[in-house]
Amino acid sequence: MKVKIKKLDKKAVVPSYASAGAAGADLYAVEGKIVPAGQVVRFGTGISVELPTDTVGLVFARSGLATKRNLAPANKVGVVDSDYRGEIIVALHNFGMKDEEIVAGERIAQLVIMPYYTAEFEISDELGVTARGDGGFGSTGK
Repeated sequence: MKVKIKKLDKKAVVPSYASAGAAGADLYAVEGKIVPAGQVVRFGTGISVELPTDTVGLVFARSGLATKRNLAPANKVGVVDSDYRGEIIVALHNFGMKDEEIVAGERIAQLVIMPYYTAEFEISDELGVTARGDGGFGSTGK
């Protein structure tokens, strides 16, 4: 699938896949900043995208940043709608005990592009019966 990218900053890096089987394309910080312990800092990527209709871009953490440096997207998963044309911004939360530095050009998140369905919601007095029923949190065991 073709995805148009607009570079909003001359230092912006086009998203790239780290391996042939990678589902997520790496997103890069356009400028360096310190992320203080326990704080959230926003990083511009310097790009905007034109996603195909009926697709969504999901912004996920990079596993190395999360497990080795305690940095992950503050909103856990970012959503880039196909009609959004603004800069992709990644808000990184430092859930660790020490400040962390992100340098310009560093990979900060990954973008997974997926198809989605738009639901037509319908009010109903009854829902279909299932074995699980209305069992919620923890109802299916450990």
